[in-house]
Amino acid sequence: MSSPQQQRIGLPWPELNDGLVYKDIVSSSESELTTVSDFYSTKYKSSAPLLGWIQRIQNGQIQIDGEVVKDPNTLLRSDSKLVYHRLPWKEPDTPYSIDILYEDDDLIALNKPSGLQVLPGGLFQQRTLLTQLQWCFGKKDSSTKAHESHPVPVHRLGRGTSGILLCAKTKLAKTKLAAYFAEGTSRVGSGNLDQEGGTGRKISKIYRALADGIVEEDEVVIKQPIGVIQYPGVAKGLYVASPEGKPTLSKLYVLERDRQRNCTLVKVEIQSGRPHQIRIHLAYIGHPLVGDPLYVAGGQPKCCGLDVVDAGAFAKDGGYQRPNQAVPGDCGYHLHAHQVELQNLLNSHKVVKIVALLPPILQTSSEAEEKGSSSCK
Repeated sequence: MSSPQQQRIGLPWPELNDGLVYKDIVSSSESELTTVSDFYSTKYKSSAPLLGWIQRIQNGQIQIDGEVVKDPNTLLRSDSKLVYHRLPWKEPDTPYSIDILYEDDDLIALNKPSGLQVLPGGLFQQRTLLTQLQWCFGKKDSSTKAHESHPVPVHRLGRGTSGILLCAKTKLAKTKLAAYFAEGTSRVGSGNLDQEGGTGRKISKIYRALADGIVEEDEVVIKQPIGVIQYPGVAKGLYVASPEGKPTLSKLYVLERDRQRNCTLVKVEIQSGRPHQIRIHLAYIGHPLVGDPLYVAGGQPKCCGLDVVDAGAFAKDGGYQRPNQAVPGDCGYHLHAHQVELQNLLNSHKVVKIVALLPPILQTSSEAEEKGSSSCK
């Protein structure tokens, strides 16, 4: 079993990010009597409404064939090259210091802090774990080719979730790890499930979570499918409990009940890897995570009504303002990827076991006794 190392990576974030550049080539069908404002407001309507795109054009943020265009009614031609420059902005406060839990020639396991997004998306384009990997592993000896590559995450953890994140250091490792993660999900979908624990699987993932209310059963198996619904502020839709969704499987084990504070400390093993699976599954059985701003009993969001944003209330860059409802990246809940066991990438007879130390709030009374902390707070 690996033990947490003292090695740590992380560089402070700059005040503003570098902005973004989006490129498009106009097709013959798109150019037919289409203005530059119509093109963007139709193709990228989830980014900004028509008036927002007009604002961006008038700001000089869009080029056609290398020339800045400020007239929203400029007609497009087939094969024109469009470039949209999203202005730099200050991203929300985000932790940047990351502990290394395990490392070998193929794999690096990081202890992701809560609040750090894994991949770019939404407001977080630079302040991500991927950026720290690029910065911290891209500054090696320039006489080698090491600086041309860096470890990449092979799965995701929610922004508010802490704990073990596996990253591949080689193309072969990336392929194998991706296959390990996909295997569990595909077995759930085919009905070929393990009857006991993680037997037969190449990777096992165990989480700690703090659930609202008292879970009376010592063990609970949750197979509720997870699907997608439309939701304001989430362009690709929100994952929720849905009978029309994809197959899932979570196994919950009660570790400690605190009836005075009305919460339950649980261990959860997942055999499938749907987005926000644990948050949705615990909410589905009536015990959403303590502090979860999004999911409530039933595995649905707190508010399903569409939040219509004031057409004049745009951000400085012309995009939509943040919706009033919670979104998946909001933090506040307590969920930690505590332990991972996986088959060694080069030697199938060896197992790598990685453990991320528990936050005090997710420790049992006996685990926390030495520190004098309590799990249900």
